Amino acid sequence: QVQLVESGGGLVQPGGSLRLSCAASGSIFSINSMGWYRQAPGKQRELVATITSGDSTIYADSVKGRFTISRDNAKNTVYLQMNSLKPEDMAVYYCNTAPFPKAGYWGQGTQVTVSS
Repeated sequence: QVQLVESGGGLVQPGGSLRLSCAASGSIFSINSMGWYRQAPGKQRELVATITSGDSTIYADSVKGRFTISRDNAKNTVYLQMNSLKPEDMAVYYCNTAPFPKAGYWGQGTQVTVSS
């Protein structure tokens, strides 16, 4: 059974940076496209960044130019570098396969709070 564990969230001021990590218990990254999703209070979960097994990347317009997704297959870890954070980036961030997440893979997520 695959488990995904997100970490790296926290409180940051507008304009600040955070680096999120997603560690998997199994070697799924090398054979799957992975994504970072986020869910803000009262909103649907949205896919913000995808990295394919071939290391191509896709970003939502709202984060393009500010967020960078990367992966380390040897460490079974996917990262999300978030720069120039805005209050509207505040959400719980999750990783999962993309663009079709697997229901059984959702972890607890990591909270990102952007506030002065």
